[in-house]
Amino acid sequence: MSTWLHRVLCMGVCCVVANLGTWSQAQEAKIVADHPEGLTDPDFAIQGEYLGQTQTDDGELKIGVQVIAKGKGKFTAVGYVGGLPGAGWKGDKKYESAGVLKDGVATFGVVEVAGATVKDGEMTITTVGGTVMGKLKKTVRESPTLGAKPPEGAIVLFDGKNTNEWDGARLTADGLLIPQATSKRKFQSGQLHLEFRTPYMPQDSGQGRGNSGCYLQGRYEVQILDSFGLEGKDNECGGIYSVRDPAVNMCLPPLTWQTYDINFTAAVYDDAGKVVKNPRITVRHNGVVVHDNVELPNRKTTAAPVEVGREPGPVYLQDHGNPVRYRNIWFVESK
Repeated sequence: MSTWLHRVLCMGVCCVVANLGTWSQAQEAKIVADHPEGLTDPDFAIQGEYLGQTQTDDGELKIGVQVIAKGKGKFTAVGYVGGLPGAGWKGDKKYESAGVLKDGVATFGVVEVAGATVKDGEMTITTVGGTVMGKLKKTVRESPTLGAKPPEGAIVLFDGKNTNEWDGARLTADGLLIPQATSKRKFQSGQLHLEFRTPYMPQDSGQGRGNSGCYLQGRYEVQILDSFGLEGKDNECGGIYSVRDPAVNMCLPPLTWQTYDINFTAAVYDDAGKVVKNPRITVRHNGVVVHDNVELPNRKTTAAPVEVGREPGPVYLQDHGNPVRYRNIWFVESK
């Protein structure tokens, strides 16, 4: 890698021009948005994923950048050599820097080293002398299983029409499911498909930002969280809570529809009630395998409402006080 590129990525994206107004006092109220319609926060227009080629001393390199809104004109930029997570990045080092929006410009890192600008959905990376090294286009990724239709024999748990299959669930005006929700049906092994959307909560962080969870049998949680651009830990999106980190952080930006496709194999018990085979799970997050036939411990995960046992259990969607929304949920039982 060229010295120039290494320094750019280490410092992060140095200058993002959004052609938007500076954060004003009138915008200091805490933002919590569960849908993108009518959202005028200037930070939201900058946040997202950028992808393209940069010319370096070592030749052309593909670069991906995730820009994360942190609230009140603050950002974090994360750079990846090779492409974005799950789409070209090889899982090696990431390059991160903080940024701030002022007078229509969000500045990251040290401007004297190198710079980049974003305008009309395009990030232009330049040297200090102004030579254009590459342009990254803002990209909106979509899960390949988004909108997947339930196959023959699937049990449709939610199709936007009603909450008849759930206890505790409510509907939004536009037909999305609001947790807390517990399926009335109980399941053993099978395949679960669900689609979820985390809210835009730029001033929040950690477990307070777009938090929910999907529990198999009410016992084993696959975490749901706005962890776009984060490390990818067991308590972040795609993680098996308190058990295992995802292989890669496939979380997309908030207010983007995402998918979980989960294959779950229930524990096997002998006649005396002793576990002879622990449960196993495979999780595809936005079409990418983040857990491959992982053996789960013979215990429920943190905050699970159902104790371990041989009995079937429900699909449970956690309410953690954040407006996470769900749609298109179905389950195919194993034969």
